[in-house]
Amino acid sequence: MMARPTTARRVAMLNNKGGVGKSGTTARLAEGLAKAGKRVLVVDMDPQGNSSGMLGWRYDPKLKQPTISQAIKANTDPNEALGCARAVFQPIGWECTYAERIQLAPARLPLENRMSEAGIGGAWLRLKQALEGADDGFDYVLIDCPPSLLHLTQLALAAAHDAVIVTDADVYAIEGAIRARDLIVKKAATHLSNPDLQIRGVILNKYKDTVRQREQRDSIHSIFGPAVWDPTVKHIESLATANNNAVSLEEFKGDRVSEIRATYELLTQTFLKEIPLP
Repeated sequence: MMARPTTARRVAMLNNKGGVGKSGTTARLAEGLAKAGKRVLVVDMDPQGNSSGMLGWRYDPKLKQPTISQAIKANTDPNEALGCARAVFQPIGWECTYAERIQLAPARLPLENRMSEAGIGGAWLRLKQALEGADDGFDYVLIDCPPSLLHLTQLALAAAHDAVIVTDADVYAIEGAIRARDLIVKKAATHLSNPDLQIRGVILNKYKDTVRQREQRDSIHSIFGPAVWDPTVKHIESLATANNNAVSLEEFKGDRVSEIRATYELLTQTFLKEIPLP
């Protein structure tokens, strides 16, 4: 493996289909990594801002907090963009012992405006430029991509060192995962100037132990082989409640919370094994 620059390890979290729990997975992996003592930055590249909300961030019109949209806004001088994402890093809203080890580059709907810059030469490198040097104080950067393979996701993939696909046991989600894989395998080098980008894992999320989902689970393992991570994340309703209420699992008191905590502790261990720091 080639030596990695002395920056945080950037990991893009993606699927071409929405509703697979990608933002929740991003938030909970950030939590698990922070509990393990790692310094984590979450970059929300989805204009819906779901991971921002799950981490307890709220936009205050009086404060007009900057978001990742400003950091990647078109700039006539690329040198001025280097490291500019630092200005949008903000604390999360959780009240737990490890919250200080997580920071956020939040997103709001105006991030969609960056889509209009897709035709500008070199525009897919703007997130990479914005993070350059700014993320040196972190161990990992988790980039939550939108459910699309267009410009915003391409910005994330151009900036990332690694990619993790999140899917559920649904035929359309699996098709979205395949499209995400193919974009990385076939176009990362030629279209995104990122030949070293690799898929490090596939997370099976929101799993229900039904006949149909068992069939789709087997299909996922057949398609992606050893890239599928353990453990599988089961569908537990109270996990959605924790995400919707924007609380950490340390603070959460809902049903089956010990099982949820154990799942993400194991998933974090897999993450650290498959995507180790140099």
